[in-house]
This record gives sequence, structure tokens and C-alpha cells, in this order.
Amino acid sequence: MINITFDRNTNGFIDSFTMAGHAESGPYGHDLVCAGASAVAFGTVNAIAEICQTELEVEMNDDGGFLRCCVPKHLDKVTYEKVQLLLNGMLVSMKTMEEQYRQFIRIES
Repeated sequence: MINITFDRNTNGFIDSFTMAGHAESGPYGHDLVCAGASAVAFGTVNAIAEICQTELEVEMNDDGGFLRCCVPKHLDKVTYEKVQLLLNGMLVSMKTMEEQYRQFIRIES
């Protein structure tokens, strides 16, 4: 099971997200749920880097199965809003996957 947690601050904005676990919905290299979740997560991190010129603080395991990304603390308002928009888009995409594949992925936000 892939567990994805979106941590929010007191204002309701996403401070970080953590993905942990493996979907195990298919054989290694053919696990579509894992591939989809990974593509959405890494696509979001890359979009934030490219569009917002902002590097999230990233922590991950070499063998996969764990990714934690934190929003830097001191962003200007416009950049912060763009980062939040992209992270919320990621959340919507992950929830869409969760609706179809509940036995393999769980989202907490």
C-alpha cells in the first residue's frame, strides 16, 4: 500500500507531503499504480522547480518506497501561491487514483 500524507500548516496550506510504501498492484516494473503515483509526485516536484524556480527540500530512499518533500520557508507570496497551486493539483490527481485503486493507495490531507 502506498500511503501519501499532505501536512498542512495552521492556515491550511501544504507544508510538505510524504509518500511511503509500495502499491504491489502488479509485478515489479509493471505496477501501474506505483508508476502513476510516482509520475504525479515527481512531475509535481519537477514542475515546481521549473515553473516556480523553487527547489523543494527532498528526502528519499535509494531503493524507492519513500519520498518526503517540504516547501521552503521563505518564499515570496507569488511563488508560494504557485507552489500551493501545483501541490493542490498533485493532491487532486492522487485522490483520483485513490478513488479507482483504494486497495493500493491511501491519501491523508
